[in-house]
Amino acid sequence: MARSSETLAADHPARLVDLERYPIHDLGSPDAQALTRRCHEELVATGSCLLPGFLTAEALAAMTAEARELAPLAYNEGATKGTAYLDAPDKSLPADHPRRRMMRTSVGAVAYDMLPTASPLRRLYEWDGLDDFIAGVVGLPKIYRYADPLGAVNIAVMKQGDELLWHFDQTDFVTSILLEPSERGGVFEYVPFIRNGEDEQYDRVKRLFDGDLGEVIGLDLEPGAFAFFKGRHSIHRVTPIEGQRDRLIALLGYDTKPGTVSSDSLKMRRYGRLG
Repeated sequence: MARSSETLAADHPARLVDLERYPIHDLGSPDAQALTRRCHEELVATGSCLLPGFLTAEALAAMTAEARELAPLAYNEGATKGTAYLDAPDKSLPADHPRRRMMRTSVGAVAYDMLPTASPLRRLYEWDGLDDFIAGVVGLPKIYRYADPLGAVNIAVMKQGDELLWHFDQTDFVTSILLEPSERGGVFEYVPFIRNGEDEQYDRVKRLFDGDLGEVIGLDLEPGAFAFFKGRHSIHRVTPIEGQRDRLIALLGYDTKPGTVSSDSLKMRRYGRLG
């Protein structure tokens, strides 16, 4: 039986969450069920759902301090170019086709195995109660944490001049917690459901790449907010970082099946090592 916030042990990972606002420690309660339902409906309708103030002030301060300490250790292979589809450009297509458009990207990553066992971010991620809440929001009976010792949780570190190219995700959903924003720039932008399972809608994608931002939505991320995003069909990017303060965001990895690990090529690109 779920315990109230008053009776949870002082070191219980649920205490990292503002349980008055987000009572996810008791998913059977009417308030938690209403929260889960609202989040699911918003995610389905818009492709994203934000929970501002998800972390307590103390938890946010601790996670941010840890991220700042680890940030200099982040691996960044430097600026590279890629396609929005995360594969090689298809040279059989016309030169201006979206699948041939190469864009700049640069982002660093602190791997999961660099987080101490007592890390508050790690403790939150490894809490089964968070898994159950996320599963309810994304509308699945169960989800599984990544089994990848490098990729289960990342802290993405973006410095001045870094940016994340327009792209589609290869997973159905992504969860993240912004820890510290950059001074300027670093805006998460997306176009909801610009493609679907039957139609890639390359004409809309091409207009976007050619500079038409009329369909673009910017998410107003705040430190401590928990974000859900469905990126398989919604193209998205992070605009260039400006200023001396790093943008630090925790990325929490899940899948619909157990045992998921990253490919060796992805590990080398993202972490510069296989283990």
